[in-house]
Amino acid sequence: MPSDLFDLTSYNFHLPPELIAQHPAVSRDASRLLSYQTQNRTIADLPFRSVVELFAPGDVLVVNNTKVFPARLLGRKETGGRVELLLLSFPAVDPLPVPGQAGWRQVEGVGLVKSSKRPRQGARLIFGEGLTAEVKEILADGKVVVLLYFSGTLPAQLEKCGQLPLPPYISRDPDGQSEEDKQRYQTVYAAHAGAVAAPTAGLHFTEALLEAIRAKGVVIAPVTLHVGYGTFAPVRVADIRHHLIHSEYLVVSEETATLVNRAKAAGGRVWAVGTTSIRALEFAADDQGRLHAREGACALYIYPGYCFKIVENVITNFHLPQSSLLFLISALMGRDELLRCYRHAIAQRYRFFSYGDAMAIVTV
Repeated sequence: MPSDLFDLTSYNFHLPPELIAQHPAVSRDASRLLSYQTQNRTIADLPFRSVVELFAPGDVLVVNNTKVFPARLLGRKETGGRVELLLLSFPAVDPLPVPGQAGWRQVEGVGLVKSSKRPRQGARLIFGEGLTAEVKEILADGKVVVLLYFSGTLPAQLEKCGQLPLPPYISRDPDGQSEEDKQRYQTVYAAHAGAVAAPTAGLHFTEALLEAIRAKGVVIAPVTLHVGYGTFAPVRVADIRHHLIHSEYLVVSEETATLVNRAKAAGGRVWAVGTTSIRALEFAADDQGRLHAREGACALYIYPGYCFKIVENVITNFHLPQSSLLFLISALMGRDELLRCYRHAIAQRYRFFSYGDAMAIVTV
């Protein structure tokens, strides 16, 4: 094991800024795919549509069906100044009636607030005729606890007043998302609202491509892991083993556990779409390599030295330097080989990050 394997600086690479994708490809499956075979360490450059050829009958493809909700709210303070609130998770508790206001309900949430002057406790934030918030508590790092007041339903008001929260490296006008973002920063199989970031490896799949994969004899099984804002949190420790990983809510159903276990028992390979699917599967697996139904908070931290229990092959996007996602993929294929693939991708002008191109890692 290399002596610098846990050194944060050893996970750095130079990425020309123009390779950070600001918009998606013309169509979802028109992106590029770097295919890497771990057994012979070969790299191939393919169109993403060719991913179908990598599968074999009996394989199982696990996708994350979380849905990004409109967590970014632009509004004003009661005093008139502009304010932005980014909800860090979809409020999970049942809302309560607002006394004296027929048709209005209230629910508590946690978010990041941004304004020229930080709102004080008790400040009222106005996002629309049917959605306001009251700052209940000031937390550290710009976070606040808010009481959200809304008429009708919260999902409907967020859809009306909110925006999808794009990653910080995607540049947009101050008012945020475009019409293109509304459609493309969401997987075609998104089903359960709760994420503040998309499971971006899944953005390349179309319904037709998924159908072609099924036609090849591959089972597609969903998990749900609500991607949190912590996925963008920088690693600030010199030794990556000391990084505190973020926690995210997951659901692995009994049906998915059965499909994965059945495929493995029959000799099929387990493919995971994205790092979120990897975390969900590995968190719900036992030491014998069997998957179990699970629901709750997942704070599994995967870095080099981790022994995978379930996942064999992966489809993923290209990740930020010195990020926990880069550590995870390094655990699967080796840091040096991963960085070699990244150097190849940069030389071949692949597009990076959320709206960028993809990589297939085939270990078996």
